[in-house]
Amino acid sequence: MRLIARRVKPSQRDAKKLTAFEKHTGWRYQIVATNIPAHQGLSRVPASGQVWFVDALYRDHAEVQDRVKAINRVGLGLLPSKSWQLNAAWVVAATITADLDAYTRLLLLHDEPDLAAAQPETIRIKLYHPPARLTAHARRRTPHLDRT
Repeated sequence: MRLIARRVKPSQRDAKKLTAFEKHTGWRYQIVATNIPAHQGLSRVPASGQVWFVDALYRDHAEVQDRVKAINRVGLGLLPSKSWQLNAAWVVAATITADLDAYTRLLLLHDEPDLAAAQPETIRIKLYHPPARLTAHARRRTPHLDRT
């Protein structure tokens, strides 16, 4: 068993959760306990037993956990029925929604860092529910979107 301690500058989001010691020192501390052996079967990967490599593995896993939180927020967290068939269809729809959310972030929001890291609710409000005026003229309806 190894313990890996990281020292990082606290972000605005973490300011409320800092301990008295972290507030005094100005650093946030993270400790990871792992039982990944030094060789881990990754002997072909250079330096796979080093601390920075294990830290990178855990950081990558944190991104996976963020995606799981996002998929729970877009519908997978609450199954709508007691029927297995309806729940199976719901799970398929929720995973398609999560995939569309991930691709939207990757392809469209790469130059908007505040939206790329936003929660699905924020993206839904800012991108999918913009205010518009619907006008009718000559039997046609036309949506007028604000340029901003």
